[in-house]
Amino acid sequence: MKSPFLSRINGALCLAALLSVVGCTSSGNLYKAPKVSAFRGGKLPPPPGMVYVPSGTILFKGSLDSGNVGKNVSLSAFFIDEAEVTNKQYRKFVNWVADSIAVTDYLQDDQYFLDIASEDGSSKRIDWKKVNRISPIWKSQDPSITEKLMPMLVMKGYNRSLNADVVKYTFSFLKTKGNLKKEYVTETVSVMPAEDIWSKDFPNAQLTSLDANYFSHQSFDYYPVVGVTWRQARAFTDWRGKEMMANVMKNSYLSGYQLTFSLPTEAQWQYAAEGKIDPRDTIAGKRMTIDGDNGKEKLAVNYKQGEGTYSRDGATFTLPVKSYLPNAFGIYNMAGNVSEWTLDAYSPSAVAFVNDLNPVLLYDADEKDADALKRKVVRGGSWKDNGEQLNSETRNYSVDYEPHSYIGFRCVMSAFEMPTVQSKTRKY
Repeated sequence: MKSPFLSRINGALCLAALLSVVGCTSSGNLYKAPKVSAFRGGKLPPPPGMVYVPSGTILFKGSLDSGNVGKNVSLSAFFIDEAEVTNKQYRKFVNWVADSIAVTDYLQDDQYFLDIASEDGSSKRIDWKKVNRISPIWKSQDPSITEKLMPMLVMKGYNRSLNADVVKYTFSFLKTKGNLKKEYVTETVSVMPAEDIWSKDFPNAQLTSLDANYFSHQSFDYYPVVGVTWRQARAFTDWRGKEMMANVMKNSYLSGYQLTFSLPTEAQWQYAAEGKIDPRDTIAGKRMTIDGDNGKEKLAVNYKQGEGTYSRDGATFTLPVKSYLPNAFGIYNMAGNVSEWTLDAYSPSAVAFVNDLNPVLLYDADEKDADALKRKVVRGGSWKDNGEQLNSETRNYSVDYEPHSYIGFRCVMSAFEMPTVQSKTRKY
């Protein structure tokens, strides 16, 4: 007579044999991981308008007066805009917000919606294919439409413009106040840039023509957008991420992934600006290039060369975002043209307490907080800054609600680490 224990052993062996047969027939490759081979080129195909930045390490320093010599930090791979966000790109955002408000709040015409009422009783869904055919709606010459949209509009001279108090974008994000408090909140942000920012920044200069034309005229389509606050820049990144995931990613290899868009952290920004594909490189970029016509050196960065000297680099103010040559990563104008917002809150000693892996210092100040808590890191130097501000390690700041004619931004999107030659499986 068999003991109960032996019966259980024999039963387990029979079950194991059965499972092995099933495994071989239905999922034979489940436990057969392939050997690692280097991804060709070591980088992923980027989304439109972006470049892939592989993982790497930089020396991350604090402010010059903080007394901190810095520390090495590592960044995982990410995508970053190859150029600063342009007027044309930001106008598309403004028009999208304006069209949404026009259709939903003022026109309220069923022809602009996919269905008259959604199943759960929530708000109706806009038929963007139909709306985009007549976008921007606020510029319509149809008197019946214009009359309904009057609360959205203001007159600037003889021209209609959008009312900044009406055209606002609402989005949700994880609000962070250091390590003290984290909660999801919904925020509404006016999206219109400060078009008269040129005269406000330079009150004793004759810049009214830039006030009137820089953002709105098509001749400035590919110039960097300015007059945008940090809060507006973050709203744009939220919108762009949603738009790209809805219209581009669904047909790409990135479909199905949860990927986030944001402003670059200052560590990401510095790493991308240095453009060091080989960590042994010591030169991040050159300010001079050779003129092919006469063989002489000429400036290759848009900045202030000296007191009252702005134009030797080819422009008195900003330049189109793809002026000059890109760096080793394929990124344009990480030095000069416009300074750029980053995601980080500003602290002179941030390097002392941020992580050494994907460091970022997050602090979303409340309206009632002091301006010192609303400071955000600005990097890169601009058309009105001297050469010292162009160094990739130089840190500056502005408060999150202040726009300027010399600050723009670009977006980043999370990416994946690709196996390189370093991690390729080899024989010992």
